[in-house]
Amino acid sequence: MGDKSAIEWTDATWNPVTGCTKVGPGCDHCYAERIAERFRGTPGHPFERGFDLTLRPERLEQPLRWKKPRRIFVNSMSDLFHKDIPTGYIDRVFSVMEQADRHTFQVLTKRSTLMRKYVNDRWRNRPPPRHIWLGVTVEDITRIDRIRHLRETPAAVRFLSLEPLLSSMIGVHFNGMDWIIVGGESGPGARPMEPEWVRRIRGDCILYDRAFLFKQWGGLRPKSNGRILDGRVWDQYPVAG
Repeated sequence: MGDKSAIEWTDATWNPVTGCTKVGPGCDHCYAERIAERFRGTPGHPFERGFDLTLRPERLEQPLRWKKPRRIFVNSMSDLFHKDIPTGYIDRVFSVMEQADRHTFQVLTKRSTLMRKYVNDRWRNRPPPRHIWLGVTVEDITRIDRIRHLRETPAAVRFLSLEPLLSSMIGVHFNGMDWIIVGGESGPGARPMEPEWVRRIRGDCILYDRAFLFKQWGGLRPKSNGRILDGRVWDQYPVAG
């Protein structure tokens, strides 16, 4: 965690909250939980409490100290819209993001209805900041309501993380989305992802001029099977509207 990241679609991670609880099949093999639980009970370690939901106010001002502009994934080890995070604390996180406008913040959630309500209230009378991108994770076709919730959320850039992609997305419309990230599951017990699922999504992105990033095929480790799709790396990024 910090001002560098190995995640392909971001430059840095910022975790003013850590820990979470499961809300769907995409959480079954959560990498963040696996990392955190290794250190449960280790005195003095940041994850001494494992993956229990924990506010980290001492980290709130980290992006203000990072002088070089970068893309920042917010809460790679949690979900900012977890129901047990106080609204006042979310206010503090958003205030830092709005102030640190030299960076691009990438906020990703599975709690799409809570994000929709919060953001519509916060930016009710002003346009969404261009440097704050909002996204949802959709792991299979049973979770596509999250896409509709995101469409109903004001944002300069709306993005989808289809990772781990656990089913075909045939028939799913990505209208209103600016960026689509696709990745297979990694870690022990990783569930397979079919190449044709990925190709259909990429084809939709090409047809409708959406940015497409293919993160990984997945496997025991994130880089086990690389990230080449049909002979090339797909690393496209959106432009804020």
